[in-house]
Formats: sequence, structure tokens, C-alpha cells
Amino acid sequence: MKKVLLTTLLTAASLFGGIYTLKPIHITPDITCVIGDFNPPTKANKGFVSNMCYVNMGDRLVVIDAGPTYQFAREFHALMQKEYPGKKVTDVILTNYHDDRIQGASYFKELGARIIGHKTINDDIKKNPGKFERMKHILAPEVLKGTKVIPADTLVEDGYTIKGSKKTLTILKPSPVSEERSDIAVYSPDDSFLFVGNMVFNGRMLNYTKHSSADGWIAALKKLAKLKAKYILGGHGAEYDADSYKKSLEYLKILKHDVKAAYDNDLEREDVKKHMRDGAFKGINFYDQLNHSNINHYYDQLEWE
Repeated sequence: MKKVLLTTLLTAASLFGGIYTLKPIHITPDITCVIGDFNPPTKANKGFVSNMCYVNMGDRLVVIDAGPTYQFAREFHALMQKEYPGKKVTDVILTNYHDDRIQGASYFKELGARIIGHKTINDDIKKNPGKFERMKHILAPEVLKGTKVIPADTLVEDGYTIKGSKKTLTILKPSPVSEERSDIAVYSPDDSFLFVGNMVFNGRMLNYTKHSSADGWIAALKKLAKLKAKYILGGHGAEYDADSYKKSLEYLKILKHDVKAAYDNDLEREDVKKHMRDGAFKGINFYDQLNHSNINHYYDQLEWE
């Protein structure tokens, strides 16, 4: 009975506005974004936990990240068509390989768009199949319908440009590894807008994984800051002012300095957080869970150096 009711509700949702609630934010006249939920993927948010944007290039549209499901991508595209009727999406830029960013790519591929990612992204997809299992265990089959993981068909490095009739976007790779090695940023000099993906988290604690690099992440943010963009939007969180990257940078500096100092003084991993100067971050969503794992991952990396 519950399954029948869920199917009925989802069908009704698709007829009256869709499965997702997408509220467009016009950062500039030509750049529109949607802001994901602060939480990890849940049944309630249906995997929509990341920020995504589309850019009016004049003669066409470019999408920055494809979203968590095929259905999300379809509804995201409907949002674009409402604002720019008939304008074609020619390119989709994937700012890293995570499931919440790439699983809608097949929808745009069906429209004929190029799927663009860093040169490491397909290898990351291949090496991390478990990354694409979590949504299957959380989301209803009706929400996941049509969703599949596809590789990027255009692999790029630093400085790749996409030219439209009224503006140019540049893909930037500011360091070899930040959170992930496939992390890239997208810069529109005409709009003074910078999308930095998972290099910046706002409203929730950032996630330092076993694949991350403290030195690379810090270097990336410092390099991107030199562009002096008026608008900087991270992969998570609603802030997009010029200073929105600073909290992430501050935390990473503290993580690097304090964990290394504790390690050099032979403190055990379990005691490191007592010596972290991270009081300014304790009110942030998921601080307890992610700060603990961040410390452990960086401490483990120091042991392997």
C-alpha cells in the first residue's frame, strides 16, 4: 500500500511541477544557479545536495554540473527552457566525479551536449564504483528511473575555454589535488563569477577524504582568490560573495597546522582534536562527524609520508 501511495505521489509530482523543488537564483543576468540541501542524500532531498548552475552564452547554454539523477537533470533543463525557450544546451561541465554532480549527465548527453570533465575524471569514476551505490539504497526507484553513470567525452586540463557569442568560460585546474584530483573550477570573466565546486563548502563542514591534499587544496584556493571574482559559489552552501571561500581556507590551514603539530609531538589520533583551534567552526552543520574524520584522514596521510 505504501509503495502504491509513493508511486501515486511521485506521478502527481511529475505532472504538477516535478519531483524536485528547484528555486533559481540569478547571480548575474546570465548566470542562474540552484542551491542544494545541506544534508547528505536522503529520501527527502532526493539526492539534491549540491549547487549547480547554467550560463547564457548568448547563442547557447552551458551547464555546470548535471545533478544526482536523470529526473533532476530533466527538471533542471525545464527550468532553463522556461527562462530561455528553445536555447540549446551544448556543454555540461562536471566539476568532479561525485554522484550528486554527474548522474544526470546522460540526460544532457541525449540532448546532444558535450560532457566535459578533468582528464582524471573517467579514471576516478572507474576506480570508485562504490561511490555510485549510495543513491540506490536511499532513493525510490521512481526517482532513480533512467539514472546511469556515463563517462565524460571531452577531457580537459587547466585553461580550457568554451566560447559563446557573448562570453567565454574558462575551466581552471588550480592544483593537482584539492578535495579530489578531478576537482575543477569554472570562471566567467565577463560576469566576474567563479564556480569552485567542492573546493568550497559553506553552511556545513567540508569533507577532507583519504584522497584529498591539504597543500593542494590550500594552494588552489589561494590561486583562485587572485582572480578577485565578485561572485564565488562553492559546491555546497548558499553564500556566493567574494569572501565565500575564506572559511574553507581558514579551516584547512588550521587542520594542516594543528594536526601536523600534534603528529610531530607524538600525540595519538584520538587526542588531536583536543588541540585543534577550531572553535569558530563548531556551530557548522556536521562539524562533529566530519571534523573527526578530517583529522583522521590527514593524520593517516602524515603517517604515510
